[in-house]
Amino acid sequence: MDGFAGSLDDSISAASASDVQDRLSSLELRMQQQEDELAVLKAALADVLRRLTHSEDTATSKKPSGKGHNPLREAYSMSCIANGGSRNGDYIKMFLRGRPITMYIPYGYRGRDCRANVYLLPTGESVYFIASVVVLFNCEERTQRHYLGHTDCPLQPHVRVWDSVTLSTLQLIGMGTFERGVGSLAFSKADSGTHLAVVDDSNEHMLTVWDWQKKSRIAELKTTNESVFAVEFHPTDTSTIVTCGKGHKHEKPKFVQCLAFLSTGDIVTGDSVGFLLVWSRSTSEPPPGKGSKGAYQISRQLKAHEGRKGEQFLVGTSRNFILRGTFNDGFQVEVQGHTDELWGLAAHPFKDLFLTCAQDRQVCLWNSVDHSLEWTRLLDESGHCADFHPSGAVVVIGTHSGKWYALDAETRDLVAIHTDGNEQLSVMRYSADGTLLAVGSHDNFIYLYSVSEKGKKYSRYGKCTGHSSYITHLDWSHDNNFIMSNSGDYEILYWDVVNSCRLIRNRSDCKDIDWATYTCVLGFHVFGVWPEGSDGTDINALMRSHNRNMIALADDFCKLHLFQYPCSRPKAPSHQYTAHSSHVTNVTFLHGDSHVVSTGGKDTSIMQWRVVERTLSLGAGEALPLSLGEGLLHNSAPWTSCPLQVQATTPTESSRLLPSSSAGPTSNGQVQSSPDSTPPPSDSTLSPEDSLEQPSDDLATPSEDHAPSFPL
Repeated sequence: MDGFAGSLDDSISAASASDVQDRLSSLELRMQQQEDELAVLKAALADVLRRLTHSEDTATSKKPSGKGHNPLREAYSMSCIANGGSRNGDYIKMFLRGRPITMYIPYGYRGRDCRANVYLLPTGESVYFIASVVVLFNCEERTQRHYLGHTDCPLQPHVRVWDSVTLSTLQLIGMGTFERGVGSLAFSKADSGTHLAVVDDSNEHMLTVWDWQKKSRIAELKTTNESVFAVEFHPTDTSTIVTCGKGHKHEKPKFVQCLAFLSTGDIVTGDSVGFLLVWSRSTSEPPPGKGSKGAYQISRQLKAHEGRKGEQFLVGTSRNFILRGTFNDGFQVEVQGHTDELWGLAAHPFKDLFLTCAQDRQVCLWNSVDHSLEWTRLLDESGHCADFHPSGAVVVIGTHSGKWYALDAETRDLVAIHTDGNEQLSVMRYSADGTLLAVGSHDNFIYLYSVSEKGKKYSRYGKCTGHSSYITHLDWSHDNNFIMSNSGDYEILYWDVVNSCRLIRNRSDCKDIDWATYTCVLGFHVFGVWPEGSDGTDINALMRSHNRNMIALADDFCKLHLFQYPCSRPKAPSHQYTAHSSHVTNVTFLHGDSHVVSTGGKDTSIMQWRVVERTLSLGAGEALPLSLGEGLLHNSAPWTSCPLQVQATTPTESSRLLPSSSAGPTSNGQVQSSPDSTPPPSDSTLSPEDSLEQPSDDLATPSEDHAPSFPL
């Protein structure tokens, strides 16, 4: 009997201890939920205060100046870059030449090769990224804010911790630690985000755990040689971290692509088959040794969504779509873009529209005012080049097989289809009056067509023969009589179209020709754009503005440049801007030169930039102050910027090129002068070595002593 009583007491004691442990776990969970709610309230309050402060500043800036002159007005998108430190005493040298542009709106989303990169903030904004730009998108107000602290892909991978309200950088960790890139990361939940787990893209997919506030690495572990798609901390246990991907011990799904913890501590995963699986932690002891300390086993499979069907959520897809909606009401597209490299880009001659085509076979017509997709059409082949007829009624698209299409710009209906050779078409260009079309091919020929009925009827006119390599760029003269063309072996040739497409041997006869457009990267007027040591392929595209004052240039190093036109002197200075994370494939000015559009390669992005002209007064030795205040996207009209007043301090015409960051120039390449470029020395056949010739002293870049300073 005593033995029975003793065993009963032991059972009661064990039950009591278990009950206490359960209560403690429940209290810890409730405390964590309350801390999360407080964090949400703080973020929402900070957002409200930021908006109120901006409204007051805007109202103050609209008051007339008492100094007898009109203040300069300038618009910025609501963007910011900050390094978390003081800006006092930091300066950057810039040459006051050309005009500035600000990164205005990015198009697209990167979901093709990335996972777990769409989130909702307490403010209602959705967060995602495209290229090196993090976008905070307010669906209701149709506005964007941008965090621009990240760099392009080839640089050192690292992690930036930043404030989603102020967009200021709080910490930068992992420089020189991660290999290839950062694939997944997650904050701990049980300790209010003190720790950060990061999985890199090395062969072993190294998992590192950081105390990010102290920038200290506290743990490191090799996970697997297979793909890792996501990492998460246990909601109540900071010592438990879960990764998912391919080859994670279970053969049920081929790929586990995402995961989330339930309130019970179980895990729900989504896989490549389309299943939702619930996993419970195994009670068996793990084998001794290094590695993972336990496993989760499948406990049940969800056949359908078991939550409330009216709850709204975001979905990012591998086709680069972001969808928002519910199971009751369906889904609508929030963001979409191309899924492969973009090369074709053309601006409408008089409307706020531009067209893109890519290797994903999509042709897209975009509205540059409300940033919406007007229409899209899927071709049979990959598109590589495009151009609008001067009437705006028809657009032509060249493909990789030598076939080209003419589409109605309003209805996207097929107007005509032709084939020139069996190799890639690299450039298509209408003459100024739209009566002729030139098609440059990789078979070394330029095919000419006569055009009638506003671009709806085409007949072969002739063929330019003489290049020894594939055609890269071409332009028409204003009178439609001449063509200037570049090729892959750095030739510049001129053609007399009227006289049977005859090659012009005497280059001096061409020096005074008035070119209707200027997109050739080799020519008399663009020598100065070439960087020192270029191999001839470092510049992918350039375009002269319609007012003939600027040159926008796309290079192979993720940069967009702005030069003054003409740019015929060696080592011409430029402004360069970073938003793309891979090579920039094409660039164009929209009609009126108010905006610039650039396209990316591997990042599949489209960037729209705003051109800002400024007339400033600079006295001797005076520096131009750059405003670092936030700009707001005005709520009354979608995707527009509310102008801020900036006090002009000096006379002289100048221009700056700023990324959409209102934080101004920073040390991470967002705004900087690029004076060290050397052009090819002649306008005939060029070799890579030609660009290494040093300029004479009288043509050197202005010395730094004459370059004004800009306070950060």
